[in-house]
Amino acid sequence: MMKPRLHSTLLLITGLMTGVFVSIGHGVFAERDAARATLPVEELRTFSDVFGRIKNDYVVDVDDKELIENAIRGMLSGLDPHSAYLDSEQFTELQVGTTGQFGGLGIEVGMENGFVKVIAPIDDTPAQRAGVKAGDLVIRLDDTPVKGMTLGDAVKIMRGKPGTDIILTIVREGLDAPIKVSITRDIIKVKSVKSRILEPGYGYLRISQFQSKTADSLVDAINKMKKKNDGRLDGLVLDLRNNPGGVLNGAVAVSDAFLTKGMIVYTEGRIADSSLRFNATPDDIIDGAPLVVLVNQGSASASEIVAGALQDHKRAIIIGAKTFGKGSVQTILPLSSDSALKLTTARYYTPSGRSIQAEGITPDIELEPLELSAKEKSDITPLKESDLSRHLDNGNGKDEDGDEENGKQDVDTEQLLKEDYMLYEALNLLKGLAILQARIQ
Repeated sequence: MMKPRLHSTLLLITGLMTGVFVSIGHGVFAERDAARATLPVEELRTFSDVFGRIKNDYVVDVDDKELIENAIRGMLSGLDPHSAYLDSEQFTELQVGTTGQFGGLGIEVGMENGFVKVIAPIDDTPAQRAGVKAGDLVIRLDDTPVKGMTLGDAVKIMRGKPGTDIILTIVREGLDAPIKVSITRDIIKVKSVKSRILEPGYGYLRISQFQSKTADSLVDAINKMKKKNDGRLDGLVLDLRNNPGGVLNGAVAVSDAFLTKGMIVYTEGRIADSSLRFNATPDDIIDGAPLVVLVNQGSASASEIVAGALQDHKRAIIIGAKTFGKGSVQTILPLSSDSALKLTTARYYTPSGRSIQAEGITPDIELEPLELSAKEKSDITPLKESDLSRHLDNGNGKDEDGDEENGKQDVDTEQLLKEDYMLYEALNLLKGLAILQARIQ
């Protein structure tokens, strides 16, 4: 027979849940068909029955709050990988994580088949320096199996005091056996934008993550590169590889920097607040110069918005591998007692109406990363005119090494071929586009 306290608890739970559903029925569903707003009485009765059996028959006593929170987590985990219930501790951690500085490894992660999947390692972080790659599956954290953990539990273990070590056991495509990677935790400070000159007139700009001030940093970086090249750029490579996303407004502003009109991205969901439109404003920061964007399977969310917008407007050529395909919008909905829901409320769409979700962005030129090894060179170097004593200067303002006096490059092209084949090919394409554009004009 059910205990009086338990009976009262069940009545209270049923009453509260009924009140919630009645409230929803009179609010969101007020204008919908009455049948759709009907309370799922049988399902609520089953829920109450299960709750009662656990309270009476489970091997140990379980706190009511814990049972209810677990039920909420179960509802959300059945929706999609990005919806979740955040208790007070997890909600606080989320707020701390958005400040841009925290102790951890420096990886963007999700869940796949019960394991932690690396979406992308963040630039200049312990994880990247240790060799963690996009697509890696983490199956153990130190000696603890990941299977059965929630993503929040796994993230909590990976974060920790700077200077402490953790061993990740990783399954990687192409390897016959799991590998162990030891990483020392550190304060993660994400520098959003890096830039350099590849060759005179041709710039390289890397965005590792989208933050609220990313667009401002991008403008500063481009202006500095222009200053090195007589106030202009002949072309730009925008590197979004292994960029896991970030702030939506940052992605919109970066896209807007290169577009002069038209839609950048729009979102659609079931409620009015989830339907948003973002349009470009006049002015292109590189004045229409050719633009090549690099992406790979670690490019997700906000980086896919940028790539999709520039591709749809034919403003850039996209090179690399198909992107991750994270095209959904998560909204943080604070609840009582300092907890919150992270709920998927909308999908992203590119200007042409393509959904990014589970599809990703297909590059205009698909190019997988390659590792090149140089063949052995002969000890005998062919004789050139410049090797002859008292050779005549060419009069083109170049020094003895062939570099132009202004706008010297920060990168050796031959070394670039060895270190980053994809970027090397992007630079070649960029130079071809610049030549073609000059001829058309």
